[in-house]
Amino acid sequence: MTKKTLVKGLISTAMLATMALPMVALAQGAVTSNELLPGQIATELGQQQQDLRITIARIVRTAMSLLGIIAVMIILYGGFKWMTSGGSDEAVGDAKKIITAGIIGLIIILTAYAIASFVINSLVTATTA
Repeated sequence: MTKKTLVKGLISTAMLATMALPMVALAQGAVTSNELLPGQIATELGQQQQDLRITIARIVRTAMSLLGIIAVMIILYGGFKWMTSGGSDEAVGDAKKIITAGIIGLIIILTAYAIASFVINSLVTATTA
């Protein structure tokens, strides 16, 4: 390693330390969770406090949406495999199996979504009334 490379490295390190110094100097004291009540933590972070059931419902909806996208992608893959089979009976049969599995998966996902939505809506309306 040459002196020139060493000097460049030291200068770069000094510049980075100088840029980071104001951030350290202006840092505020962190508020610990022991100092705040749970409702105040959300307010302190700028978030609204929500019911746990609504949060769970959003997570379920997101998961079901992702699963639905995956099922549609499986169906599209089966269609692609069918289109590129080149007339081979074995490849067409595999593609049909993939498409059938994708459709069955999509039906299961939609049924699970309907059941989960019904249960969550029943819980929300039962406790708010």
